Amino acid sequence: MLNPADEAFGARLPQGVLRPVTEAYLEEPRGRLHGKAGLIAAPRDLDETAAIVRACAEARVPVVPRGGGTGLVGGQVMWDGPAPLILSLERMTAIRNLRPTEDSLVAEAGATLQSVHDAAAKAGRMFPLSLASQGSAQVGGILGTNAGGVNVLRYGNARAQCLGIEAVLPDGSILRDLKRLRKDNTGYDLRDLLIGAEGTLGIITAASLRMVAQPAGVGVAMLVVDSPAAALDLLALAGERMAGCISAFELISGQGLGFVAEHFPDLRQPWSEPPRWSVLIEIGLPSGLNPSDALEGLFAAAADKDLVSDGVIAGSLAQSQALWDLRERIPDGNRLVGAVASHDISLPLDELARFITDADAMLAGMADVRINCFGHLGDGNLHYNLFPAKGKSRDAYDDQRGRLSDAVYDLVMARGGSFSAEHGIGRLKVAELERWGDPGRLAAMRAIKSALDPFGIMNPGAVLA
Repeated sequence: MLNPADEAFGARLPQGVLRPVTEAYLEEPRGRLHGKAGLIAAPRDLDETAAIVRACAEARVPVVPRGGGTGLVGGQVMWDGPAPLILSLERMTAIRNLRPTEDSLVAEAGATLQSVHDAAAKAGRMFPLSLASQGSAQVGGILGTNAGGVNVLRYGNARAQCLGIEAVLPDGSILRDLKRLRKDNTGYDLRDLLIGAEGTLGIITAASLRMVAQPAGVGVAMLVVDSPAAALDLLALAGERMAGCISAFELISGQGLGFVAEHFPDLRQPWSEPPRWSVLIEIGLPSGLNPSDALEGLFAAAADKDLVSDGVIAGSLAQSQALWDLRERIPDGNRLVGAVASHDISLPLDELARFITDADAMLAGMADVRINCFGHLGDGNLHYNLFPAKGKSRDAYDDQRGRLSDAVYDLVMARGGSFSAEHGIGRLKVAELERWGDPGRLAAMRAIKSALDPFGIMNPGAVLA
């Protein structure tokens, strides 16, 4: 195995693709992990990407794909083993074509989610996947991790937005499958195999993506509920009244709003004291229907059933954005407080409320922590995060983190849930996958990995041990 920093190896690469190794390529958003690299290569097109991967395969040089670097499970940084080559897609940013009449576009892997949104908007359409990091998250990384976000309830996650992909496989061969078809039953679906594989089976270089019509009217409201169980009943009621028109349904805890008030005091909140539980709901209606009227009707019906006790309905785009700003600031507040343990989990909707009640009670007997439970209630994805008690530092919990997370995950798995809902496995959750993953599924994954990447060069240490 060659060190990618060796001059002899660098000579194998296409001219003009090398980048200096800087700290920006070795870090992740939370600043907790630090990787290493022998070289950074940034290809300009598909052929250069294939040439780089082919050279790495021949020399047995590990390859770590790099998108926008926004992942939260360490898939983009490698700290163990031989120094890898980091393959950055930062120069492959083109929107290759745009077809509004068939609601599709083709974007290269380095295009940011924001640039895809902008291209769709210019065509009078919408790309429905929405993330807080959309200004830096890139198409390749979004597909590589099968990212979710706030609109999964209505539109599905990243996999549901992808019609076809172009990719470079671990031996440097090229998969040209940028079809724009909604139906194509021609054997194994290699597109779905590479989506969510976190760069362990190949490098996605471009994708055909699905666009949708922009809703004629969008409404946003924040409603106070007594409990997560009431929030789920409200979701069911909203679904009955506005079937297929609910874009987002977010559960928000008072603890999360309290962290926002503490660290962002200038951000106006609807209530002087944060309610214990609230939900943020967004609807998108077709022409001829008034979203404010629909939300007012929902509030009245929910109040009659004692599901809500208070609420605010945005009367303008600015007010809608202000409510969303509150929701998007919750992770920022979390980072400033400093989590003891963070859990990106999903559960069947029928299990969610009982899980929150049982987990809160369980942890109360284990440690003195504050719990911020929030997230995408509509699709069953919660961010169940633990924080130091007031006046304590997160370092005081160093010897408890593993025990606390194991207890949370045991409860999740016992209820038919998942310990990784939208963030993926990366390198941080490999042990959890080994512990809780289905043995048959793990064996199949290893067989696929061995068949496509026999030398184990593609993002080694990520997903599978």
